Amino acid sequence: MGRWPNPSNLFALTICSVAVFLLLCAPFPARAQEPDEVLRVTTDLLLFPVRIRDRHGQALNGLTKQELSLKDRDHVTSDLYLTQGVDRVALLFALDQSGSVRQTISQQRDAAIALFDRFGDKSTVAVMRFAERPSITNPFGREQAATRAAFDVAAIPNHRTAIFDAAKAALETFDQLPRVRSERHIVILISDGLDNASITRPEAVVEMARAKRVSFYIVHLPLLEPRDGRLAIRSPSKGFRELGEKTGGKYFLVGDAQSALNARNHVDLSKVFNEIENDLRSQYLLGFYLNEAANDGAKHRFELTVPDGVEYQVIGSGYSRTHQFFVERPRPALAPNR
Repeated sequence: MGRWPNPSNLFALTICSVAVFLLLCAPFPARAQEPDEVLRVTTDLLLFPVRIRDRHGQALNGLTKQELSLKDRDHVTSDLYLTQGVDRVALLFALDQSGSVRQTISQQRDAAIALFDRFGDKSTVAVMRFAERPSITNPFGREQAATRAAFDVAAIPNHRTAIFDAAKAALETFDQLPRVRSERHIVILISDGLDNASITRPEAVVEMARAKRVSFYIVHLPLLEPRDGRLAIRSPSKGFRELGEKTGGKYFLVGDAQSALNARNHVDLSKVFNEIENDLRSQYLLGFYLNEAANDGAKHRFELTVPDGVEYQVIGSGYSRTHQFFVERPRPALAPNR
């Protein structure tokens, strides 16, 4: 395939003046005999999932860090990190319990297990159900029987639905997991898209997801409404679609008005789950190792350019050949060794 087109606080700005705000990851300590991918206490490594494409808009394979061009006038970085694909995920399914989509979701247990299994034995899966309040019915683990049972969603009639409150709770669930460099944190949220109870703003969830490096993949099982003398897909709540598009994931509308009317009880999400897998495996993790010069409280800028004819996208931004980053990061003095 040819290589040609198309966060304290951390901001990612594109050269073409598109701004995207990303919070900075804090370093975290390692334990004795941990695998290499666990970050060490002396390491400040900022990681960003990115999509890289060629001149035809196709995902680009095989790019190496030696092909990247880093311009760092203040010398706050010491090295780059670049790897393609994903070999382990922490995958959380967030399932809407409203009666309109309950049966469809319950039918997806086998497809969901199949998706999870393809990410290797280091991966974990959890299941959350939500209506007006979220509930973790299956915490992170690898037990297939428990995961399959968690997809038996009981309908809760006459209850309101709080999608964005549930999304916030899903993000907080990842806090219990150890920090592992190569692990991607993913939420697959399946819902009819109608929120009438959340106190959490959609924008707040997006900002929180970016800070925690969690990507949402939104699966919209649409409802129908009469419009201009015929049935049409009912628009989801504001911010529902953006939850996928602005966190490094994607938004999927399942079917159209005709298929929703005729085949509600026969929806198969296997194709959607396959697209999610393919998207994750085609992405790269781009990282910057920061040295002590980055922690002086001053604003430092650096930029990264990919080869001529290649473009890349950081979470929430557009595609560009060059993205500019800056960091403004004081860090408390470390206590002397005892």
